[in-house]
Amino acid sequence: MVLILALPPAALNGQQAQPASSRYQAPVLSGSDTSKLKGARQPIFFRHDIHAGQDQIPCMYCHYSASISSEPGIPSLQTCIGCHQLIGGSTPSHQAEIKKVRDAWRERKPPEWIRVHALPGFVRFPHMRHIKALGTGACVTCHGDVQKQAQVSQVSTLRMGWCVRCHMAQKPPVTRDCSVCHY
Repeated sequence: MVLILALPPAALNGQQAQPASSRYQAPVLSGSDTSKLKGARQPIFFRHDIHAGQDQIPCMYCHYSASISSEPGIPSLQTCIGCHQLIGGSTPSHQAEIKKVRDAWRERKPPEWIRVHALPGFVRFPHMRHIKALGTGACVTCHGDVQKQAQVSQVSTLRMGWCVRCHMAQKPPVTRDCSVCHY
């Protein structure tokens, strides 16, 4: 058996964790039925509002490849099990979802996640360039405040005009050369 221990995300960034009383508390949802929530229904109900909001895990902890790649990457099952071999969940519905993670790890079969933010095949969005220029806090620009989303949904149109307006709003304005995104 391999034991993988993870440091609290705040410690990874050299930050002090906020006192529990001042932190965001994710709402308690009944069961794991996500049909009434915005966004795609995933094979495992992954609560961004708990992980990123309540527990303050930085986006880059799970989506580490976003700073070095065009793709943000779906976190590997090893990233999930690194915490969830020890953390079992605080409610029966959380425990049921964590059991799915543990079962997937044991069976060596990662979940087949449904992509939420998709661009047409002729468009390239280099995540690493945006993170380098704007910092990791800029994720909210396109993805919305996932720290308060129980289930991630697409909040921005991600259409060309939306992107161009963002480029023009930057100081100084970012290029509008077509070959930057269409290559």
